[in-house]
Amino acid sequence: MNIVITGGAGFIGSHFVRKLREYKRRITIIVIDRLTYAGDIRRIEDVPGIDFLRVDICDYKSLRKVFERYKVGCVVNFAAHTHVDRSIKDDSPFIDTNIKGTHNLLRITKEFKIKMFYHISTDEVYGDIEEKAKHRYFSENSPLRPNSPYAASKASADLLIRSYRRTYGLPSVIIRPSNNYGPWQHREKFIPTVICNAFLNKSVPIYARGKNRREWLYVEDCVEAILRIVLSDTHNWTIYNISSRVRPQNIDVARRILKIMNKPRSLIKYVQDRPGHDFMYALSCNRLEREFGWKPRVSLNDGLKKTVEWYIAHREWWDSVEGND
Repeated sequence: MNIVITGGAGFIGSHFVRKLREYKRRITIIVIDRLTYAGDIRRIEDVPGIDFLRVDICDYKSLRKVFERYKVGCVVNFAAHTHVDRSIKDDSPFIDTNIKGTHNLLRITKEFKIKMFYHISTDEVYGDIEEKAKHRYFSENSPLRPNSPYAASKASADLLIRSYRRTYGLPSVIIRPSNNYGPWQHREKFIPTVICNAFLNKSVPIYARGKNRREWLYVEDCVEAILRIVLSDTHNWTIYNISSRVRPQNIDVARRILKIMNKPRSLIKYVQDRPGHDFMYALSCNRLEREFGWKPRVSLNDGLKKTVEWYIAHREWWDSVEGND
């Protein structure tokens, strides 16, 4: 089976490419990536036996040529603009890639009668859970209530996929992970920002008082879950949440990292909160655990230690990535 992985040079997508190659040696992996500032071919350049094509999923004609060239069994769509702060400043790229790009992939999946379309969404489509809310997590049946332009663009893609399933019978699965972290993540994200700034003895910016909570999931655990779903080949029109059930405050995560790095807490600098900042994300992944027996293996402390070690050993990479301040 030939598998197309869009966004395969991105953070989570590249880890999935590596994991898939470990499990499946004989299949052809076709990686499609536009290589924006967040994509980097160095993430997968040592992975054997992949076909890399620099293609924008918003370019329908170029995208279609890929599927004319290869007999594709399934598509795993990681391609997306994902940084909330950037979506607040300019949401146009998010509308283009996350909605129009997904639409192009759906059209092609339908036209070429591809066996399955797997779409990597996000926990942010559900919105947030307020501090005193009675419900403490979102299930796959929870309503979509996105609060940022980024989250709204991802929710729009999810609804578009649902409509293609209902109207055309398009075989599809939506996967909604919680916040990922780990090696190779762009420096603009929260955990890499804390690590890199602390390494350089620069101030570590924390929104408001750092009370917001995120459900942190080590990227290797996430792609292991996605791989089990993709390789199971037993489902159709299902939604899976992937979560760690670990939801510390942002300030606590920053302090843990500083402790690991033996850096002073005085590096923390509280900054003005961003507009519409979600308080907490929390997912139930009972469906995933029940059907696949999956559970995260890496604790937050161990994952942070591994991530800190990787960034310290790879300063040349993160210091050179386009888009860094």
